[in-house]
This record gives sequence, structure tokens and C-alpha cells, in this order.
Amino acid sequence: MATTPAPAQHRSAVRTLLRLWPYVRPVRARLFTAAFVAILASCMGLVIPLVLKWMVDGPVADRDPAGVWLGALYLLLLGFAEALLFGLRRWLVARPLSHVEASMRAALYRHLQRLPVSFHDRWASGQLLSRGTTDLMLLRMFLAFPLTFLLVNGVTILVGVVIMLLQDWTLGLVILGPAVPVMVTCVIFERRYAEVARRAQDQVGDLTTVVEESVLGIRIIKGFGRHRSQARAFRELSRTLRGTELRKARLLATIWGVIVTLPEVAIGAALVVGVVQVADGELSAGTLVAFLSTALALRWPVESIGFLLAMSQEAATATERYFEVMDEEAEGAATNPSPPSTRGADKGLRFDGVTFRYPDAPPGTPPLLQRIDLHIRPGESMALVGATGSGKTTLTALVPRLYEVTSGRITLDGVDITDLSREALRAKVAVAFEEPTLFSASVGDNVLMGAGDTAGTTELERALAVAQADFVHALPQGTDTQVGEQGLSLSGGQRQRLALARAVVGRPEFLVLDDPLSALDVHTEAAVEAALRQVLADTTALIVAHRPSTVLLADRVALLSGGRIAAVGTHQELLRTNAEYAHLMSGEQSREESGEQEDAR
Repeated sequence: MATTPAPAQHRSAVRTLLRLWPYVRPVRARLFTAAFVAILASCMGLVIPLVLKWMVDGPVADRDPAGVWLGALYLLLLGFAEALLFGLRRWLVARPLSHVEASMRAALYRHLQRLPVSFHDRWASGQLLSRGTTDLMLLRMFLAFPLTFLLVNGVTILVGVVIMLLQDWTLGLVILGPAVPVMVTCVIFERRYAEVARRAQDQVGDLTTVVEESVLGIRIIKGFGRHRSQARAFRELSRTLRGTELRKARLLATIWGVIVTLPEVAIGAALVVGVVQVADGELSAGTLVAFLSTALALRWPVESIGFLLAMSQEAATATERYFEVMDEEAEGAATNPSPPSTRGADKGLRFDGVTFRYPDAPPGTPPLLQRIDLHIRPGESMALVGATGSGKTTLTALVPRLYEVTSGRITLDGVDITDLSREALRAKVAVAFEEPTLFSASVGDNVLMGAGDTAGTTELERALAVAQADFVHALPQGTDTQVGEQGLSLSGGQRQRLALARAVVGRPEFLVLDDPLSALDVHTEAAVEAALRQVLADTTALIVAHRPSTVLLADRVALLSGGRIAAVGTHQELLRTNAEYAHLMSGEQSREESGEQEDAR
């Protein structure tokens, strides 16, 4: 399973969350307005104890029913205004935050499309999916609630403490007694919870990967009866995630217990001291009622600190995970500033001293490809032959820059491919891979993906004819038929023919085919080869070949051995002069003849 980079061991949650500012900035006016409205609503709630003080020391002490009813009306209006303001805050943040989440998700998707193939080789797809779904949901929730209420509750606590100190400073000091242990607990909690939150979110990504792989590989799982082992693996990951979530719950329960218990004890102590003062005539009953009402009004802002910090840490972790992807360097427009060469000898496709080592290969390992020198002349087809694992597919992937060469250069008609933008390069070069990939779209859309936006029915029908993919007309909706995820509703040979049609539909100048006929039966292969010869007559092609019949499509053959081009010549020349090539072709020829005999039976 692909791994993800290890998280940073020490990071500031505030500094990490500040990286969200470019996405929040367009909606900052509404968010700041919402925060101001919430602060106003919360502070309005602190006015209620002052009204209670007035009522107790005034109308209640004077036995004035009219004053009591007036005080009740004030309380009703204050409560209604507070509720209305909190509702307004909710309305203010709903639309802009959905915009923030959507823009971040779109930015992540665009960036994923621009990241090199080597990045996707390293990363598990489930980790990327969890970053684009679960993590962004956590960020939206953070911006909607914890971010605002950390500010709102902080202001509320500050204003409330000032009000209590003004009421009676001795009782205020009693209430402030637990402040230091609560703050120490919060600091310890924040550090420990950050570590566990990161572990949990990474484990969610691993779990997502297992689910995705199980769904995509359901035929293999069922075919080999491996559903029980897959279920065990899923249960193990689920059990691990459950343990991590329980540890999060224990940490949250600990801080919640401290934050709830200490303030409650302080309120109890303030009540005892206040009652004694009232009995001694040092404090009015209304002042005690107002003080205790203010203290009780601050219970929620204080008690919420625990889960607000927890949600903030989860949001910081989600932000960190999001930017781990966004910080990866995307494919650039050009990496070689040297001017393009236009020498006539360089026309066609040329590999000049090309060396390649995978970016994540262990240090000191030899390159997979070493000093590849190969020239495919304009309009020529070159078959690339070699033993399994010799690097044929990797070599073909270098042409459209799915990977970057470690050293050396590749030129198209004398122009270094690194001097071309990837868009321009891939408009010139079309590819068809041995393992065809189709998307959840119609047959026509899958094929026309290989052409420009102006391509239509004529180009589609031509490409289908070249690939001998007339079977699409027998599908329920013809070329409008949805092929389903990964095209698994089609056979391997059908998917491969559609992938070949996608490669030729745009009439590319250069064609790179990675064993494009491996899944076809011999009769269909012969028909496709006959049609493909007409296409190859008008393009420069590099074709990875295993079968002798595919080799015969090409004008010349290059033998890849030991990371180098060992020989170049026609098929007949290499059969006579190169023992390794003759051995490869004799093995393939024997298997092909055996297959034909089986077909005849």
C-alpha cells in the first residue's frame, strides 16, 4: 500500500490554520459580521443578570408588582433578541462557508490533476479521497462553529469576569481561582490531542483505501474466495481506528471533567462566601443574585473550551493533511531553458543519452534505463522489445512526460520535450496503455477524450473502425452507452480496443502504444493490425511489442536489455544476428502457435 509522508512532529495549530486565510479572504466580510453579531448576542445574555439585580433590589424588595412585570418584559425582550442574533449569525455563515469548502475541494482536484505520476505512485488513493471529503468537512465545521466561538466565548468570559469583579472583587477572585489549573490542562490536552487526531485521520484514509480497493477488486475477491480475509483486514483497521477514537474520547473526557468540576467548585465556594456577606449586610441580595447569574452564564463558554479546542486541533490536522498535497510540486511548463534544436537529423522521435531512475528508488540503486540512444525517423514505426521488467513501459512513459528523465533528452522533430508545455506536448503525442482505463461516461466520451474539443461523430466512427470496435453499435444506446466505473461492464479486449480508438482519434503526430493488442484474440488482432497499418503510415510510432505479429507492424525493432538499447534492426535482421531477440521471439511464437491450435480445436 502506498504511504503518505510522516506528519510534522511539532507544529503550531494557529500557524497551520492561518494557511486557510487565502480561501477565507473572499468571504471575510460576512464571517467578521457573523462573529460581531455572535459577540453582541453573547454579551446581551450578560445583561440579564444586571436586570435580575435591579428586580431583586428594586421591585421585589419594594413589593412592586408593576416593576416585576416590567422586569419580566425586559428579560423576554433580551432573550428574544439574543436568539434572533444567533439565528442571524447562522444565516450569515452558511453560504460563504459552503463556498470556501467547494473552492478548496476544486483547488485540490485541479492540483491532483497537475501532480506528476510519481506522486500518485507514492500515495494511496484512499488518503487522497479522505483529504478531499472528511478533512474538508472538518474544516467547514471549524470555520462555522469553533473559530467563531473561540473568539465569542473568549470575549464573553472576559466581559463576564469584569462584570463580576465590579459587582464584588472578593467573590470575583474566588471565581478566578481555577483559572491557572484550567489553562495548564488545556495546554497539555492540546498537545496530546493533536497527536491522536492526526493518527485517527490517517487511519480513516487507510480505511478508505481498503474500501475502495475492495470495491474495484470485487471480481478478484469473489473469484478467489477472499471475502473473509478482506473482511478480517477491514475489521483490524476498524478496530485500530476505534481504539484511537476511544483515546480521543478519554482525552476529551479528562479535560471536560477538569473544566466542568473546577468552575463548579468555585461557584459553590462563591455562593457560600456571598451568603455570609449578605447575612452580614456587606452585600445586597440583588448583587449576589446578579453575580451568581453571571457566573452561571459563563459556565457554557468555559465548559465549551474542551471540545472547541478538540475541534480546532482536528481542523489543524485536516489543514496540515490538505496542504501536504497542495504543497507537492506540480508539473511545470518547462524544465530545460535551452533553445530547441531544428537540425534535420533530429526529425522524428529521438532519445539522446536518456537515463532514468524512479524518484523514490533507494539511494545507490542503478538506474532502470541507462544511456538510451534511439532515433525513430519521421513516419517510421519502431517496435520496442525486451524481457519482462526491462523498462519498456517506463521508456514509453517518458515521451508524454508522465515521468521526467533523470538525465539526457528526448526530442520531437528536434524540439526538446521539456521546452514544450505539457499541453502542447500531449497534443502531439497520443498514448494507449496495456492496462486500459475507462471512465464512468459514455463510450463516445471515453474515445473522444483523445481528441480536441471540435472532434465529432466522423472522427469517432473512424477511430472505432481502426480499433475494430464496431461492437459498440450493438450496445443498448450505441456510443451513448455508459460503460460504468473502470469500464468493467466490458471485456478486457473491448476496453483495450476503445483505448486504442482513443489514441488514434485525434490523428496524433506521434503515437506511443504499450502492447495495445495483448487482450485481443488472434482474429480480432489481425483485423486491428490491418486497420492500424493505415494509421501508422501517417505517424511516427513507438510500439511496445511482445507478439511477433505486433512486431511485424513496425518498420524496425529495438531490443531493450539491461537498461540499454542492445540492438536495432528489422525483425528478420535481429532474428539472424541477435540470440537474445531470437530467444524472445521464439518463445512468443511458440505460445502464439499453441494458442492458435487451441482456437482451431
